[in-house]
Amino acid sequence: MAWREVGKKSICANLTKALASTKSRDVPDPLSTPILEDALKSISPSIKHVPVFSASQSSLGADKCQILPNRPLTRRFHASPGLLARRRSDEPFGLKTPKREKYVKRESKMQPPVEAPYVHPKPKRTTKSLPDRTIDIFEGMTIGELAKHTNESISTLQEILVNVGEKFDSEFDTLSIDIAELVAMETGVNVRRLHSNEGAEILPRPAVVTVMGHVDHGKTSLLDALRQTSVAAKEAGGITQHLGAFVVSMPSGASITFLDTPGHAAFSAMRARGAAVTDVVVLVVAADDGVMPQTLEAMSHAKAAKVPIVVAINKCDKPAADPERVKVQLASEGLLLEEMGGDVQVVEVSAVNKTGLDNLEEALLLQADLMDLKARIDGPAQAYVVEARLDRGRGPLATAIVKAGTLVCGQHVVVGAEWGRIRAIRDMMGNLTDKAKPAMPVEIEGLRGLPMAGDDIIVVESEERARMLSAGRKKKYEKDRLRKIDEGRTEAPEPSEDVPERVEMPIIVKADVQGTVQAVTDALKSLNSPQVFVNVVHVGVGPISQSDVDLAQACHACIVGFNVKNPPTSLSQAASRASIKVKIHRVIYHLLEDIGNLIVDKAPGTFETQVAGEAQVLNIFELKGRSKSKGDDVKIAGCRVIDGRVTKSSTMRLLRSGEVMFEGSCVSLKREKQDVDTVGKGNECGLVIGDWDDFQIGDVIQCLEQVNRKPKFISSESGAVRIEC
Repeated sequence: MAWREVGKKSICANLTKALASTKSRDVPDPLSTPILEDALKSISPSIKHVPVFSASQSSLGADKCQILPNRPLTRRFHASPGLLARRRSDEPFGLKTPKREKYVKRESKMQPPVEAPYVHPKPKRTTKSLPDRTIDIFEGMTIGELAKHTNESISTLQEILVNVGEKFDSEFDTLSIDIAELVAMETGVNVRRLHSNEGAEILPRPAVVTVMGHVDHGKTSLLDALRQTSVAAKEAGGITQHLGAFVVSMPSGASITFLDTPGHAAFSAMRARGAAVTDVVVLVVAADDGVMPQTLEAMSHAKAAKVPIVVAINKCDKPAADPERVKVQLASEGLLLEEMGGDVQVVEVSAVNKTGLDNLEEALLLQADLMDLKARIDGPAQAYVVEARLDRGRGPLATAIVKAGTLVCGQHVVVGAEWGRIRAIRDMMGNLTDKAKPAMPVEIEGLRGLPMAGDDIIVVESEERARMLSAGRKKKYEKDRLRKIDEGRTEAPEPSEDVPERVEMPIIVKADVQGTVQAVTDALKSLNSPQVFVNVVHVGVGPISQSDVDLAQACHACIVGFNVKNPPTSLSQAASRASIKVKIHRVIYHLLEDIGNLIVDKAPGTFETQVAGEAQVLNIFELKGRSKSKGDDVKIAGCRVIDGRVTKSSTMRLLRSGEVMFEGSCVSLKREKQDVDTVGKGNECGLVIGDWDDFQIGDVIQCLEQVNRKPKFISSESGAVRIEC
């Protein structure tokens, strides 16, 4: 226990020494017992082994208590002398702002630390890098399934659903097909709707047959013979320029829906739309003409759509008809005919004499029976827009073919990016009907805007859903359009000095139906050349209006009207005062030829050097002894023009034994001592070339001229046109 007594004495001595060395402070109140007890209780835990004692004179001793009344007691007791020494220099207790030290700029280390590997930043997905993908969506799709199809996180899709206004609890919640399309379009992908036929009524339906072939091979005449009408006589120019749909009742009692497509090269998109919606393609080939370019194109469209083909060899009544030659041509193009061991039926018909129509009907019905065509009858309808036009009294009209379900009057529909409520449904004879069943071509009215030919028609449950889906599609289409424009600007090559600058020719296109607008626009764009850029600034359906004239005046455009009425006199006079060209045509041949000539006139052309004439040197004359004012001695070449003409203002090229010796300007050209500008073939003249006097008899002098060569408008027999520079 001796070490404990020693520890007590040393601690007591240190405590006394600390109290004695503390600086005296003026404290108004004397030391009291409670203050001392609080101070002793706050001593560091390192001295807790000291017994508890009271602040009395008996416990501390009389000699130690003498200093207490004169010293204020502070809470600075600690067993460490170093800490006490540091605290002596501290400032009095209280709040004080710290002193600002001088700012020292730290050295920036640009290189990453050696022990930490460098991680590349995650590249952001831009609009251009978005792939043009198409995903399948269906009714009852869960959020998790949609996330897998779109390659997006579930949280991203949930944020889009919140913006759309849909409620959800988990990733296993099902979505309607309309909401799934909205969410998918927000992620930047295209969608394809899949409809289930489970629990629906499936019944046989009529076949949809598309008649295709080369121009003027008798497609419309063949259909007229089938339905006992005369549509071909009403067509402008005797050729079909629209996509027609109608139902033909066969003598056997069966009905077939026919689509009549144009055969001109400009209407390739119409033929593609016809092949996309059809069940069977009737390929019409003239027996006296054989296989032509649009015949091959129709075959390619049918093969791309995986549609069976039935060949109808028309005009077999003509003396020059050779059906066997047509069969050999078709077989050489890869079409396997039945007579040659294939599965493609061939029927020889005559639309004028109405022969072979029964065989054609039998072949079509047989092909339809082999395909076992059936469709869903009940439930919401799915339809396909064949054509669209704008009527002044009835508004936007869409000709459609129902693919499945039943289209009922009064339903809310979304057609492409447009929406509306079906106000009326008419069949192709113009009669009103309440509903349209599968394979039935109808004309619907009540849309808020004009749709595009080829759009799908879907039925939605409410007007709010129709508005929302239409707005989402318009937003998606606008994004795709801007993305294509940006990609075109990025990929556009920089103009070089050798290539001449292209002249822009703005054009406004107005036509009677939407499909014709697209066909005319595509045909005009095919007239682009390295010298002239055809810029279709605006397209529309309907007659030419005052707004079209104002737009043409603003952008210096030419107005092209196809199958529209002539503008009023006041509108024509306003266009004439503004120097605006208005071209109205009803036949595609004449339209393309007229616009092609305009492009040729506006093209700047290319300047080429060509030989305008040649002269042969027969003699050389030299003028000597001239004064200084007239210059040095001059050598004159006496020549005879052997080809073309020689002009003084042109450049002269001197040839010797076929080699070019010199090119320069003509200083003087005389004939019979008279200064002339031009010397024709067979005449003699004397000429002087600047900076050249080394003439020899037999040299040939060529007269060079700069000629502006304009492009040419070329039209082929198939109707394809182009501008050749």
